[in-house]
Amino acid sequence: MFNQVINQWFTERFRQPTPIQSGAWEQVATGKDVLMSAPTGSGKTLAAFLSAINRLYENGADENIGLKVIYVSPLKALSNDININLRVPIEQINGLSQGKVHISSAVWTGDTPAYDREKIKRKPPHILVTTPESLYNILTSKAGRAMMDDVETVIVDEVHALAPNKRGAHLLLTLMRLEAVTLKRPQRIAISATQRPIEKMQRYILHPEYSAVVNLGHKRAMELSIELPESPLAAVMSNEQWVEIYDMLACVIKQHRTTLVFVNNRRLAERVVQIKKIMNWSLPTTVLWPKNTDSRQNKL
Repeated sequence: MFNQVINQWFTERFRQPTPIQSGAWEQVATGKDVLMSAPTGSGKTLAAFLSAINRLYENGADENIGLKVIYVSPLKALSNDININLRVPIEQINGLSQGKVHISSAVWTGDTPAYDREKIKRKPPHILVTTPESLYNILTSKAGRAMMDDVETVIVDEVHALAPNKRGAHLLLTLMRLEAVTLKRPQRIAISATQRPIEKMQRYILHPEYSAVVNLGHKRAMELSIELPESPLAAVMSNEQWVEIYDMLACVIKQHRTTLVFVNNRRLAERVVQIKKIMNWSLPTTVLWPKNTDSRQNKL
């Protein structure tokens, strides 16, 4: 159901669509508001963005088209992360188009410098990544409202974080104000991994009379096992047992692309990080440290 170039980019990056992507794309193509519910990592955000990108591509997106897609996230850090993750597929799709289209994106949050905000107002991107509060601020200015005439899609992420509080109520008011200044009511696409009851969420964030729900649940399939070292367990683990644990970790890490290791304290975290040196692994490693660390420890 996508343009040939979009299909080419997708098939080069992924084997096939995930179930939530296939279901969502069918519903989004009808023009209805869509609520997506699926476990984390199932491709919900890409499903929403790729539909919007395909529409931009079909319309021959250039600098004269203006703002078409608004992505709203309640987390400021997530908004910046999404904008960064958007740039790679957009640049690749722009490259495949051989100059026929040039899709652009930008981020507007409380941390965005005034210079960049004015630049967005003067030359709006095709996709704007923002937060509920920043979207409200944009709509309160004359120049901000002038960007909204042709908005076609509003993507609201992490809906469960907005529904039970005042931020969510305030966002609904902002979305209604947005619809009042657009030439055509934008299609809403809402995303969440943990939302119950989903019927109530549908009435909350979408226009119930013309909407659809794609619900694949909120729990992922899990494989749980207990692994023990070969030597007998004791009250205090010996150095030999730690070596056995390291060997077991090495096997697990080599079999998977991503491994999260949870430990009880900072000392154990540092010991696990040193496994790579101890075991002489030739593996790329990224270490995520907790925030409450001092400069001396961060040098490790």
